Amino acid sequence: MADEIANSQAALPGGDTILGKMIRKEIPAKIIYEDDQCLAFHDISPQAPTHFLVIPKKPMSQISVAEDAEVSLLGHLMIVGKT
Repeated sequence: MADEIANSQAALPGGDTILGKMIRKEIPAKIIYEDDQCLAFHDISPQAPTHFLVIPKKPMSQISVAEDAEVSLLGHLMIVGKT
């Protein structure tokens, strides 16, 4: 249990991924929206005239592993994406 606590305390905000680095502003992004829960930015390789991504700031490996407590966050991402 102590190892898990140490790992969580050492974890970087947004995780140690390319998306986490974008959240922490270590990698530049053309940000179009940001709040305390998510970040929205233009795709670097757009597949449509309007193509952007909305990502949660809380690391989530896949939507299929989201917990019931995250329903508010997932709904927020959908609302941000529609605007």
